[in-house]
Amino acid sequence: MEIKVLETECGMRECAVALLEKVARATGVLIDITEVTDREEIERLGVTATPAFLIDGSLVHSGGMPTHDQVENWLRGKTPSFLERPTRHLFFTGKGGVGKTSLSTATALALADAGKRVLLVSTDAASNLDEMLGIELRNIPTPVPGAPGMSVLNIDPDTAAESYRRRVLAQMDASASVTDRATVREQLSGACTTEIASFDEFTSLLSDGAGDYDNIVFDTAPTGHTLRLLSLPQAWSGFLSGNDRGASCLGPHSGLKMQEVRFKAAMDTLTDPGQTTVILVARADGSAIAEAARTSEELRTLGLNNQRLVINGVFHASDPDDVVAAAITTLEQQALDEMPTCLQLLPQDRVPLRSFDTVGLSALRALLTVDASPIVSGNVGTEPIEPLPGLDALADELALAEHGLIMVMGKGGVGKTTIAAALALGLIQRGKTVHLSTTDPAAHLVGTVDADVPGLQVDRIDPKLETQRYIDKVMASKSPGLNPQEQALLLEDLRSPCTEEVAVFHAFSKIVNEARSAFVVLDTAPTGHSLLLMDATGAYHRQTLREFGGRGGRLTTPLMRLQDETYTRIILVTLPEVTPVSQAAALQYDLRRAGVEPYAWVINKSVLAAGTHDPLLAARMAGERKQMQRMAGGLAARLFVVPWRATPPIGNLELLKLVN
Repeated sequence: MEIKVLETECGMRECAVALLEKVARATGVLIDITEVTDREEIERLGVTATPAFLIDGSLVHSGGMPTHDQVENWLRGKTPSFLERPTRHLFFTGKGGVGKTSLSTATALALADAGKRVLLVSTDAASNLDEMLGIELRNIPTPVPGAPGMSVLNIDPDTAAESYRRRVLAQMDASASVTDRATVREQLSGACTTEIASFDEFTSLLSDGAGDYDNIVFDTAPTGHTLRLLSLPQAWSGFLSGNDRGASCLGPHSGLKMQEVRFKAAMDTLTDPGQTTVILVARADGSAIAEAARTSEELRTLGLNNQRLVINGVFHASDPDDVVAAAITTLEQQALDEMPTCLQLLPQDRVPLRSFDTVGLSALRALLTVDASPIVSGNVGTEPIEPLPGLDALADELALAEHGLIMVMGKGGVGKTTIAAALALGLIQRGKTVHLSTTDPAAHLVGTVDADVPGLQVDRIDPKLETQRYIDKVMASKSPGLNPQEQALLLEDLRSPCTEEVAVFHAFSKIVNEARSAFVVLDTAPTGHSLLLMDATGAYHRQTLREFGGRGGRLTTPLMRLQDETYTRIILVTLPEVTPVSQAAALQYDLRRAGVEPYAWVINKSVLAAGTHDPLLAARMAGERKQMQRMAGGLAARLFVVPWRATPPIGNLELLKLVN
C-alpha cells in the first residue's frame, strides 16, 4: 500500500510517519511511505491543509493528525467506525440533502450482511427508501429482497393517523350516535392528530414494539422536524404529568394518559448511551456543518449525548487545473477547517463522493466500502446541454403580476432558501414590494439574505412565538366567561404540544392573505413538514365549508388561495440527481391531488451547466444529464437552471447575480 504524507513542518511529519508505521506493524499491513515536503508540489496535488495523507493516489485525510482508529481503518480497509460495536438504536439526522437516507440504508444493509436482524425505520414523510430499495414502503416491517435479516418500515403519517382515529372511535360507547362519531372523526382530522399518531408509532418502536430486532436504524426527516420528534417524549411527558383528563385536543376517550409510561420509556431509551447513538450527517459545506453543530447542542439539552459525526460526499479534485473541481475542493476544505469545536470533539468518519447514485443494493453496499471505485467506466460525455433559461428569466415572469404568493418548495438541502431569497431580491429590483418569510423550523433565511433593503420585509414563522400568541389570543377570547378553575383547565389544554401545529397554521394563513396586496415569497420547510402544513390547510378548508359554506356571501379559504394559479405560484426546487427529482415529482403529485398546480421547476447547483472535465464529476454528470432529460420530458411545465457557483450565493450581492 502506497501512502504519501504531505507536510512541510518536520516535527509534524515525523509524528505522522511514526503513527503510520506503528499501526502498520500492529495490523501486519505492508506500507510504502513517501514524504512530500515541497509546498508547490503539495498545492499541485490540490491539498490546502496539512498534514494530508494520500493512499494509492486518493486523499483520505487532511488538516490534522488522524486518530489511531482512523489509520487502522485505512490500512485494514474497514467500513466506517460507527459500524463497530453499534448501539441497538442508531439515529441518522442532519440538514436536508446531506445523504441521511443513503447512509442509514447502507448501515442497515451492512449490519444485516454481518448477520444481524435489522429494522430500518423512516420517520420522513418524503422518504425515497422505496426507490433506493426497489420495494413498496409500508407501515409494517417489510423484508428487503436480497438482504436476509433486513426489514424496512415507513411511519406514514396518513396511515398512522387513520389507524389512530379507528382506535379512538373503537373506544366510544356503543350508544354513541352516527353524528357523535362523525364529530369525533372530524376533530381527529387535523395535523395535530397526524403528528401524535406518527409519534405514537415512533415511541412504540423505542419501548416495546421491535423486540425481534438486534438493531433499529432510523432514517429521520431533516433536522428541524427531527428535533421536534425527539423532543416530543419529553414534551408529552411533561404535559401529561398531573393531567388526569388527557388531551382534549385529541378527542374524547383518546386514552393518551395511558401512554405516559411508554413516553417515559422512550425518553429513557433515547438518553441511554448504551442503547442509542445519534449520527450527525453533514456535507463538507459551511451551512450543513453549522446545522450539525446546532443540532448537536440542542440534542445535548434533551439528554442525547452519545453522538458521532459523518462528513458525507467528500470530494478531492484529481486535476488542479479544472477550475470548477478545484473550487469545490477548496470550499469543502475551508468548511472542514472551520468546523466548530463541538463537532471536532466528536468521533468522526468521512465518506468520499461516489460517482454512482445510491439506488439498488449493490450501490448501497459499495457506498461504505473503502476501496469502492470512484469512477464509472464508459464514455459519459461532457458536451454542453441545450441551454435552459436562468433564474433571471423566472424573476422577469413573476414580476409581470402586481402581487401574489410565491411558495418555494422541495426536498431538504436542494437550496430552497437560496432560490426564495434570490427571487425576493429580484422582485425588489424590478420595482415590487416583497415580504420574504419561512415556515422551516431550521430557519436559514437570516444567514442567507441581508434584510436591510428598501421594500423588503424579512421574518420567519417562529413556532414558539406563534404558539404563545395563539394561547394569549384564545385565553383573551374565552377566559372572561370562565371561572378560575375552568380557565386553568383551558390553559392546561393549550400547553399541549398539539397547539404548536394549530398556531403555525394560523400564522401561515395570515401570510397567505397578505399576498392580496403585495408579493409574499415563502421559503417552505422540507417536503414532509410542508405536506403536514398542507394537510392542516385542507382540514381547515373542509371545516370552514361545513360550518359557513351555506350562509351566503363570498368564502375564501387559504387552500382556495393556493389553488388559484393567478394568486399563487408554486416553485419546485431540485438538484439534478435521481432522489431530489423523484421527491419533487412526488410532491408535485401530492399538490395536484389537492388541486394545487406547480408553476415551474428550478434545477439548482448544476455542475453540467457550470462545465468541468474532472473525471469523477464527469461521471456524475451522466446522471445529471439523464435527470435533466427526465424533467424536460414532461415533469416540469417550465424549467429553469442555476449553475453551480464557485462563490456560494450568500448575501445580497451574490444572490442578485442569480437574477440579473
